[in-house]
Amino acid sequence: MNSARLFLLFGASYGLLGVAFGAFGAHALRARLAPDLLAVFHTGVEYQFYHAFALLAVGVLLLLKPAPALPVAGWCFALGVLLFSGSLYALALTGTRWLGAITPLGGLLFLAGWGALFWGVLRGD
Repeated sequence: MNSARLFLLFGASYGLLGVAFGAFGAHALRARLAPDLLAVFHTGVEYQFYHAFALLAVGVLLLLKPAPALPVAGWCFALGVLLFSGSLYALALTGTRWLGAITPLGGLLFLAGWGALFWGVLRGD
């Protein structure tokens, strides 16, 4: 499978799951989680959506004008969602606070992904 298609699939999957997790949080978790943990869950959904769109952009850019930095950006975004949003979901659902220590690693991957996307668009070769 080529990189463009892979990142488009990641973006679409993360968007689909973002809608499902958002609805789950708004309906099933509202009465079960403390407000602070519900806010943590919501932050996970929010950042998952941002980076679903970023992955779609990476996929489209790879179709239009491939650049070596673009797959790096895509992988950073894809793994960043797993670490950042995944750790927030797990923290909210289990209350296990040490999981919050994983979240910044996902944030660093997001930053690296945006930097690689910037570089890929700037260089465009």
